[in-house]
Amino acid sequence: MDGTVLVADDDRTIRTVLTQALTRAGCKVHATSSLTTLMRWVGEGRGDAVITDVAMPDGNGLEMLPRIAQDRPELPVIVISAQNTIMTAIKAAEADAFDYLPKPFDLPDLMKRTARALDRQGNAPRAPQVPTGADGDRDDLPLVGRTPVMQALYRLVARVMNTDLPVLIWGENGTGKSLIGKAIHDFSDRRSLPFVTITGADLQDIEGPARVLARVRGGTLLIDEIADISLDLQARIARMIDAPGEYNPRFLATSQSDLAKEMKNGSLRRDLYYRLSGATVLAPALRDRVEDIELLATHFLGKDNQTGTPPRTLSESASRVFANYSWPGNVRQLEHAMRQLALTGRAPEISQAEAEQILGAQPATEPVHAQANTERLGASVERHLRRYFDQHGSMLPPRGLYARILREIELPLIEITLDATSGNQAKCADLLGINRNTLRKKITELDIEVTRGRKMM
Repeated sequence: MDGTVLVADDDRTIRTVLTQALTRAGCKVHATSSLTTLMRWVGEGRGDAVITDVAMPDGNGLEMLPRIAQDRPELPVIVISAQNTIMTAIKAAEADAFDYLPKPFDLPDLMKRTARALDRQGNAPRAPQVPTGADGDRDDLPLVGRTPVMQALYRLVARVMNTDLPVLIWGENGTGKSLIGKAIHDFSDRRSLPFVTITGADLQDIEGPARVLARVRGGTLLIDEIADISLDLQARIARMIDAPGEYNPRFLATSQSDLAKEMKNGSLRRDLYYRLSGATVLAPALRDRVEDIELLATHFLGKDNQTGTPPRTLSESASRVFANYSWPGNVRQLEHAMRQLALTGRAPEISQAEAEQILGAQPATEPVHAQANTERLGASVERHLRRYFDQHGSMLPPRGLYARILREIELPLIEITLDATSGNQAKCADLLGINRNTLRKKITELDIEVTRGRKMM
């Protein structure tokens, strides 16, 4: 991706994320929290594309589009907004925005749209972060989603992508573990180098590790389903990690097993587990992000439409059927179901009867949508934990559950309290009832962005 992108958003975190992602993609970035500054840059002829929020402290981003179109008609503008209403999308279209995305947006999707905007300016992508073409589209699957668990996944990928830490990606079958590994590679500094996926079969003979390292050439090496590999071959992998030779690749591994339990029962070498678990990424089950089902279904129905007619859509009753289903095969099962529905039905909408028929006699689960606003925090946490244990079936979750759960609660608690106190750490510590030094330590440990002046008390 090549060109200069102007970013206008009053959220510092969004400015930081977009600046980092676009810079790593090869772009120059100018970021501001002011529409006045944005319009000055536009008037000076800066920028090949614009990404702007709607609600800004000094004006409305949509209202600036006619002025931009008048001064720089060739300049594409992508609008992002937390005002996720149909009217916002209509107003963006009426103002001739190049594209529109609601918040929370899908970062890889925004990157692809930005690349298209720059390409329209005559800047062909030089080192794309997200693959293009049919294979690339398939690699997008785990990153289609706007639910909190997917946003958490995006943030974690952003934190680990440019480190050299090995990463363990675990989750149920069909959640897209290998594809998340590919996304980590595609967004990293190694994206121009090979991405190689191997299984135990690639290491069977004595020359296997050498051949693998020659193929990866310092890129990213993904070891698929590490717990299914024999102990002898695990020893070879451990030696390969310790002595990678001339090129030093990034090591990733996937597993749908509880690796801590596998290590306890002797199926996984302890030394290999600790070599690979520099960071851990959970691929969420589809039943834990049911709000993404309609978005995913629309994605699959549109991709597999070969008739030239508008793709089929889900009726409200069909959406409810899918939301209440357990999806044991996760996103991959949903993809297969949508392919069948795209090919076998002719009505514009997929009916409840079709949805029930395609799912057959599979058991359904209770909806996992949020309960009423009056629900106690303890009850909400209990429901979340029960669902978390249920998704592991007869296995137990990985060790360290206490610390992980506390961290999940602690992070939003501190972020929201900082936001409410306008980033004033003394007020935040007092409101939380903790020592200010403790708060500073937590901010560092949790990698929290502190922005002053967000809200007035």
